[in-house]
Amino acid sequence: MDARTGPDDGTLYVATDEAESGSEAPFRIVYRDTDRTRRWGFFCSNCDSFDTAMDSMGRIQCNGCGNLRKPDEWDAAHE
Repeated sequence: MDARTGPDDGTLYVATDEAESGSEAPFRIVYRDTDRTRRWGFFCSNCDSFDTAMDSMGRIQCNGCGNLRKPDEWDAAHE
């Protein structure tokens, strides 16, 4: 795990062995502790940013570079 300074100046831990695929590069899973008990969110490995968002369909998008993970399930009613 890589220790990095998060947006609130606290230490966050990026799991280099856990990822979700993205259109440009993987989204790494981020934790608040080294024991991986307190999940924080995602880290975009394309632009090295914590500025990511996930919607209720499971889509992950980086707000910095536009890297995108498509949703797990797609339903036309949500468009």
